[in-house]
Amino acid sequence: MFTLATPDLQAERIGNTDTPGVWHFSSGQPGRTLMVSALVHGNELCGAWALKDLLTSGIRPRRGSLILAFCNLAAFDTFDPANHDASRFLDEDMNRAWTAERLDNPTTRDRRRAVELLPWLKRSDWLLDLHSMHEPSEPLQLTGLLPRNIALALKLKTPRHIIVDAGHKDGTRMRDYGRYSDATDAEACSLLVECGYHGDPSSHAVARDQVARMLMAADIVDAADIPSDWLLPEPEAQHVLEVTHAIVAPSMNVRFSQDWKGLERLPEAGSIIGWADDQPIVTPYDNCTLIMPSLRQLLPGVTVVRLARDYRH
Repeated sequence: MFTLATPDLQAERIGNTDTPGVWHFSSGQPGRTLMVSALVHGNELCGAWALKDLLTSGIRPRRGSLILAFCNLAAFDTFDPANHDASRFLDEDMNRAWTAERLDNPTTRDRRRAVELLPWLKRSDWLLDLHSMHEPSEPLQLTGLLPRNIALALKLKTPRHIIVDAGHKDGTRMRDYGRYSDATDAEACSLLVECGYHGDPSSHAVARDQVARMLMAADIVDAADIPSDWLLPEPEAQHVLEVTHAIVAPSMNVRFSQDWKGLERLPEAGSIIGWADDQPIVTPYDNCTLIMPSLRQLLPGVTVVRLARDYRH
């Protein structure tokens, strides 16, 4: 059930730059440039709510600069809570478009919007990309493989689960574009947070919590600038999981052995997760954790579940 209200973005979509939906605030003082992006997928409303809250709050950088981007507004404009998957994108998934080859050939509406956003992404030093999930699940912080991102996720102290992942087979995410995947660029950090299920109002609170923590970690605001009710309780500890396998659909003939919700930990190697082209999908090792299992976006080439183990430092 989709119960998260749809935000009114009539004012926010204007922006204060030459790019619609993009806001830029500079302190005039030295410091990082933090970009916070929302609506990379048009049906993931929690990030739009968090950016709307931030603009309304009047919080502005004391040091460095802040970029806020309402990304795929055209997809958002098609949003229907009764058919929310249909507004994920217009022509292709914007969060698979971040390669030079695709950006240099903006043949779809989603790519053309990515090209508009690209100069702002290139200006940023840190990126927080706000997302939500197809299925009900606990929030997940996706760091990529770089140790500096894992360290930043631990510094934020929420959410409880941190996922070390290599991305998708069918394209490159915004979070992995350019310097954000450069192991030699020690200053560039990027995180993608899955704030929970698309339609759950709690995803809004998670998104706002992550924005608040990222603003403080980037040292562009002071802790006293953040409303106290924006911060969620911290877990006793964070659990870091390393994705070792991404199970990609070879065809439309994929099914699960049961209604997996995500974060299930299967104790024995060889446990059946499901079938692809009637061949079993099994856990490759003991204590395998399932990450974001979903068949809602099933197409050949789409990742349907990730398999993870405890992170080995």
